[in-house]
Amino acid sequence: MAAPMWWLPPLLRCRPRFPAARGPGHGQARRISTEVVVQGQSQATGGEEADSEVSARIKTFTEVQAEGLEQAQKTVLISYPTGISEKSILQYLSHHGRINNYFFYKGHGHHAMVEFSEKESIGSLQDVAQIAGSSVPGIPFKSRLFTLTPRQSLGQALDETSVPNYQHPTIPMEDLVQKLCCADSISSQLYCLVNEYQLTEESMKLRFLACSLIQDIARAYFPECVVKPFGSSVSTFGKLGCDLDMFLDFDEIGKSPTPKKTDPFHVEYQIKRMPSERAATQKILSVIGDCIANFSPGCTHIQKILDARCPLMRFFHQPTGFQCDLTANNRVALRSSELLYIYGNLDSRVRALVFGIRCWARTHGITSGTSGPWITNFSLTMMVLFFLQKRKPPILPTLADLKNLADAEDKHVIGGHDCTFVSNLNKINQTENTETLDVLLNEFFEYFGNFDFSSKSINIREGKEHNKPEPSPLYIQNPFEQALNISANVNQNQLDRFVVLARECAWILQQVNQDHGQEGGKQPWGLAAILVPRVISSKKKKAKSMLASARLKALLDSLRADIANKKGERAFSSWSLK
Repeated sequence: MAAPMWWLPPLLRCRPRFPAARGPGHGQARRISTEVVVQGQSQATGGEEADSEVSARIKTFTEVQAEGLEQAQKTVLISYPTGISEKSILQYLSHHGRINNYFFYKGHGHHAMVEFSEKESIGSLQDVAQIAGSSVPGIPFKSRLFTLTPRQSLGQALDETSVPNYQHPTIPMEDLVQKLCCADSISSQLYCLVNEYQLTEESMKLRFLACSLIQDIARAYFPECVVKPFGSSVSTFGKLGCDLDMFLDFDEIGKSPTPKKTDPFHVEYQIKRMPSERAATQKILSVIGDCIANFSPGCTHIQKILDARCPLMRFFHQPTGFQCDLTANNRVALRSSELLYIYGNLDSRVRALVFGIRCWARTHGITSGTSGPWITNFSLTMMVLFFLQKRKPPILPTLADLKNLADAEDKHVIGGHDCTFVSNLNKINQTENTETLDVLLNEFFEYFGNFDFSSKSINIREGKEHNKPEPSPLYIQNPFEQALNISANVNQNQLDRFVVLARECAWILQQVNQDHGQEGGKQPWGLAAILVPRVISSKKKKAKSMLASARLKALLDSLRADIANKKGERAFSSWSLK
């Protein structure tokens, strides 16, 4: 079966992908056209004309970041009480400027995310906004989070239907399994899973908005800084409800204007000197963390984790519902996100296989939402990429191949680490490999169920196994900081669990042709079968029983032959095998 055209949210899209199947990042959203709201205006289409001009290519990671950040700067988040209609909110906000985009959702209360065509529209709204009454003590910080309350009773002012309450961000596992059972192939099952779990356009916009709101806080101290999302949020592998990683970027501050040769003096800012770059990062994050804790509305549960290898600030952003990690001076991680973005955009099978393996791993406790000895999603993704590089012919190029395609603008050396690779996906040739996901999913489990983890390491830079440089149970080389093992946390027990489950799943998937279609399609099969722990448990017993029986038969045959040679066939007449 031919794979359907692969998908990216419209925010990232330059050509059709999978259709968006679900609503905003933390539930579904209700959206209506502003054409029925604003007389004489129609809803702006955003970048449709620009998208049509680049329909023949995929946007670069930098273009996606720049577009998302620009849109976020023109966006506000509105909180309002139950009973206010969408129409009345949009009618009011349209008086401050044309609305480009909007959606409504319910998380911690009712919210509307509204993107204006012009940034000046936010200033117009701020001009009429008031600080909460003096009867309630508070910090008078003017953010882009607003609350709308009607001046008259709700019964007189409003007559429209309220926003529906959607509580579940993702489909329950049992419902997903039932849906997968109705698919006609494992490939279809994997694409179905992607459509259910991938980040939606609304969730992407909320993530960029959350970064932009934190940027407003940081710019009180560093006016030219930028807060960018990285990690799963922008790598194309993000799942609904995943954490939001933020990068506090001071790159623009460090860029100095070229002095005129005729200037009589060289002018420099006086700055606070620190003993190391790490110490400077810790100090900056500590101060920004205090500002977020004390001044930013809706930010709770602030934690300063400054002694980590990569210092960070962790907090919960209540208006958007995201658990956030803010880091600075972490440009290698940003390049890693871009690398994953490129791999995820090269072939539709990449994202489908990564989503499927990650879902399987989480279902069986191979990965975990807490720190510990478990395999991480990033490590699993590296394993999938490595596996796809090893196919004949390769489905994905190695990092070394991508570096060879890079030009001068793509060159990046960060902290002495070579992070160079091509950013323009249109320079990368498409693979000639036509294997289906039905084959690839089974082969993934076969490959790593028999991989020599005891002596070999995984390296996507070269697409080859290497001898381990250290005796870690699982060794996956960091693609950029090559002396680091990204899976150093994994212990032997967790690796053994992965190998055992991989072998079991390979056995289960080999039964697809026998089991598919039994019990009227109600029996889990293919991907659905390996997502159900009890199915694997029963299959495991059956597999072990068959294996034990085969070993016993071989042993008895060996004994029979030995006895026959020594005492003759009569000595073995009482033995039988049932």
